[in-house]
Amino acid sequence: MAESITSNLDLARLAVDAARRAGADAADAYLAAFDESEVTVRKGATDRVIEAGSHGMGLRVFVAGRTAVCSTTDLRPEALETLARDAVALARISEPDEFAGLPDPADLFRGRADTLQLFDEAVEGLSTDQMIELAVACEDAAFSSDSRITNSDGASMSKRSSEVVLANSAGFVGSYPATSVSLMVEVMADDVEGKKRNAYWYTSERSLHRLTDAAEVGRIAARRAVAQLGARKTGTTQAPVIFEPVMATSLLGHLAACANGAALYRRSTFLADRLGEQVASPIVTIIDDPSEPGRRGSRPFDGEGVGSRRTPLVEGGRFIAFLFDSYSGRQTGNRATGSAARGVEGGPSPSASNLSMLAGDTPTAEIVAGVTSGLYVTNLMGQGFNPTTGDYSRGAAGFWIENGKLAYPVTEVNISGRLDAMLANIDAVGDDHTWFGGVAAPTVRVREMTISGL
Repeated sequence: MAESITSNLDLARLAVDAARRAGADAADAYLAAFDESEVTVRKGATDRVIEAGSHGMGLRVFVAGRTAVCSTTDLRPEALETLARDAVALARISEPDEFAGLPDPADLFRGRADTLQLFDEAVEGLSTDQMIELAVACEDAAFSSDSRITNSDGASMSKRSSEVVLANSAGFVGSYPATSVSLMVEVMADDVEGKKRNAYWYTSERSLHRLTDAAEVGRIAARRAVAQLGARKTGTTQAPVIFEPVMATSLLGHLAACANGAALYRRSTFLADRLGEQVASPIVTIIDDPSEPGRRGSRPFDGEGVGSRRTPLVEGGRFIAFLFDSYSGRQTGNRATGSAARGVEGGPSPSASNLSMLAGDTPTAEIVAGVTSGLYVTNLMGQGFNPTTGDYSRGAAGFWIENGKLAYPVTEVNISGRLDAMLANIDAVGDDHTWFGGVAAPTVRVREMTISGL
């Protein structure tokens, strides 16, 4: 790995130097390389095996306030010279932008890139046969756990080993290796009317030892499918809504889309003028932290070389920060927060990394017990959220709560409200904080939402 890192660092430097020779005032080169494997089994038989590798470089150049980004998968030195000339020529015919440019040198990462536990040799060494065995064990456990599980959409396991390299004309050069591994299964149970009730479960980590046991993933998926047997529709009402942890993470995603620096300068977020205001319950704290060791969203520096840092977005219910890359920061008079995401084919843009709502101190059973009549959400459908207004409306399924207990499964309902009101009406946060890849949340109860039967 060290030899390839050195080689790719040299290629990134070469591209930046070529851009300067071609007439760029400043430039940066982002190189990403990966090898990945994926296997899928269905009913015990191997259904698909995919092995792939890729590498590519994106070169961003600045010429008299004008910007262009070009990319290539041809990393020969002569091809990079051509890439640089093309990028500079394209920049010269683009519109000038006073906010364009490299990050402030003071913000660039200066530490060690090997302290975040991003690479696991066990993942890299995982063989195709071992991946198939784990996927089979996952699916087998689902079938074995309940006779009502009658079909499967398959169990899939994937792994990736990657390397990210970034160099710019301000003297920054950095790289880091990373791994990821995931396992997912979806199974079906037969309802009495012959209708299929399907459910999935998954686990996704950077390190193999952190992955949930394969059989347990299968058992959880089976339990979730069987629990939906006999699901009913329900009428329209105003009632409390409880989001289990995996569903509560979706609320964090919606909030992050609104706490985005690009959305701020475009005025396409309902949070635009609410910095410093109380937008959520005092028991709600939400943090974005790419510096947390071992997590899927962790990285030593972002897509333009700015060092990673912990950024609280909501603290004690008060909205205190947006996520900025350098461009959106300059647009709004703020500094970059190390939040630039990037691929080889485009420039940086602000994005969340490891997004987490901190745990409360209330056991899940108590949260449910405190509801006389309401909805416990275990599935959400659709994309019914408007970041500009905060309006929220999504299809849902789960369980109806009666007298503090999960009474029966429900399906084909819609829950609606406004995200700010939903956050403000959170009256219980569970102690069951759980990570799902790069996002984490506990059980969350919203005091009241509109629940509509479909």
